[in-house]
Amino acid sequence: MEGLIALELTNVGRLVAHLPSRHEQLEAEASIDNLVPDTIVSARGTVTATRVVMRRPRLRFEAVLMDATGRLDVVWFNGTYLREQVQPGTRLRVQGKLRRVGHKFQLANPSFTILREDREPEEAAARIRPVYRAGEGLTSRQVERAVLAVLGRALPLIEEHLPERYRKDRELPLLPEAYRMQHMPRSFDEVGASRRRLAFDELLLLQLGVHMKRAHLRQSLRSPALRWSAEIDARVRERFPFTLTPSQDAVVADLVKDLTAGTPTNRLIQGDVGSGKTVVALYAMLLAVASGHQAALMAPTEILAEQHEASIRSMLAGSRVRVELLTGATEGREGLLPRLAAGDVDILVGTHALLTEDVRFASLGVAVIDEQHRFGVHQRATLRQKATGGVGGGPGLPDNRTPHVVVMTATPIPRTLAITLFGDLDISTIAGLPPGRMPITTRVVGPEQRDGVYAFVRARLEAGEQAFIVVPTIDPGDAAPEERLEDVRSLVRRLEGGPLKGRRIAALHGRLKRGTRDTIMERFRAGRIDAVVATTVIEVGVDVPNATLMVVENADRFGLAQLHQLRGRVGRGSRKSACVLIAGERVTDDARARLEAMASTRDGFVLAERDFALRGPGELFGTRQSGLPPFQVADLGRDLDLLKLARRDAAEWIAASPRLARPEEAVLLRRLLKVHGASLGLGDVG
Repeated sequence: MEGLIALELTNVGRLVAHLPSRHEQLEAEASIDNLVPDTIVSARGTVTATRVVMRRPRLRFEAVLMDATGRLDVVWFNGTYLREQVQPGTRLRVQGKLRRVGHKFQLANPSFTILREDREPEEAAARIRPVYRAGEGLTSRQVERAVLAVLGRALPLIEEHLPERYRKDRELPLLPEAYRMQHMPRSFDEVGASRRRLAFDELLLLQLGVHMKRAHLRQSLRSPALRWSAEIDARVRERFPFTLTPSQDAVVADLVKDLTAGTPTNRLIQGDVGSGKTVVALYAMLLAVASGHQAALMAPTEILAEQHEASIRSMLAGSRVRVELLTGATEGREGLLPRLAAGDVDILVGTHALLTEDVRFASLGVAVIDEQHRFGVHQRATLRQKATGGVGGGPGLPDNRTPHVVVMTATPIPRTLAITLFGDLDISTIAGLPPGRMPITTRVVGPEQRDGVYAFVRARLEAGEQAFIVVPTIDPGDAAPEERLEDVRSLVRRLEGGPLKGRRIAALHGRLKRGTRDTIMERFRAGRIDAVVATTVIEVGVDVPNATLMVVENADRFGLAQLHQLRGRVGRGSRKSACVLIAGERVTDDARARLEAMASTRDGFVLAERDFALRGPGELFGTRQSGLPPFQVADLGRDLDLLKLARRDAAEWIAASPRLARPEEAVLLRRLLKVHGASLGLGDVG
């Protein structure tokens, strides 16, 4: 019972919802003398002898299994931990592929069940057995018994939420039958059919929630229709330090179409590192100011917020636009907030500090959120409410008033994830780099070439350039001894005493106080530091035009998206830049594929798709980051067709029934609100 509680399987509903992690064919049992070599076999018997063989590199645990007809040798490679469980006298059921080794039969690494007092019946016929995630003191077999004990009574209580015609048209089994097929399958066809139904349910519920939120935003809420004219357009463009690229112009056209309507804008602008997203976002903010409203830009870190504010101030120098910065470290906050509420601030740039209750706008017309995936759904909703009568709203504004929202990301998003996580957003993409940006040369080298890399770094530093050097850990003790990873402290000492002796080197990592980190970055930007040895704290938002070199130690330990972000820290000036990826001593095939991809393309969108193919969605842009619960059954890497079907169906469904308020939709709505109500903010919708 304690084992079930540890897995939070505390009621019948949770037991039935605890689906098998896989299914295996349980072969009909045979006596040992009737087993057929080179086939999958199943047998039971008593362990008569065991031993541990310590010959490296393949440690193994061996057992002899006997029944009334003969002997079967069993071996588990690297299975020495089994010696406490499998001892002489233990009764086992084993299953695996039988091989002849010399004059004996052997099973290598078989699955097995320990039989208690021979109470388990023999498997008279082949069947499919579900294998469950278990835990300490709890086996898959025990979970299976618990599930089967309640399944007969539980299945009739499971309500179907899909209409019969809809379900049959898509060849989906009834929901209770899908759960039966998972826990008591009669064939692998049933396993596949039930998995398809349950995966589709997960995708459909998410897409229904996304489209419901989208419909509510567009049909129930209003945003100010901003003014646009050729004169306003010309005045805005005069402020930019370069002529917009055709790609930037296309995104501006999308924004103008959105912002000049009274329907709330909800657009994602994705652009590769250094593609000029901030300029496009500033265009939107200046349209708000030209129309008599305010604008806000929220960034995930103080460093990034300060850079945005400095960049915007520089472009607006000499204009009448009033720009202010608000972060947790801002002094004079008590003087700034009344001016903001009175409308005497036009553009407010800040961090999460913008979300506090005492921050009030007179009339927030456009809200820009940078690095969208670093903010949860609730934070986005709170910023929206700044222009309503809700949290921090201005006095007397109508309850359905909301600002236009523009979100930006420099993390290219694979299309599958974009339509899954950001299905409520319209998406615009800025392709290419602004004029004047130099392409970055990328090389992958082995650890034996490290001395040559740092000789190259020294030559570039002596030519007046600067470098980032990124490592995976801070201290020598942060990694297991066998991993042999570079760390900040050791590398700084080695470089100062060797290849970069005499150059100005600083360490930068997350354990430093924020003020210390900011000071180091200011000195680096000002050219008073030649090289920064850092962890990935410099991954997003650091803009140092004179930094032309990025060296990444143990580069095989980083994901593609992370490596691409790091590479984007250089190449921001007019000089040629280089990124050198130093691999570790033992590189896996997947890591080698990532490094080869980095060397082969600078296109972040191509890399995002490759990363998605290599690693799946979890680590790229995981549901944990987006605020959405993870899927239990659906797999975005293999269920793209199901996702497309769910998205199309959800769009049609919500178009016909925006609130799922029809009586026959009551069960569906209840399940949608239970699963996604909080994460998608559907409380005011459904």
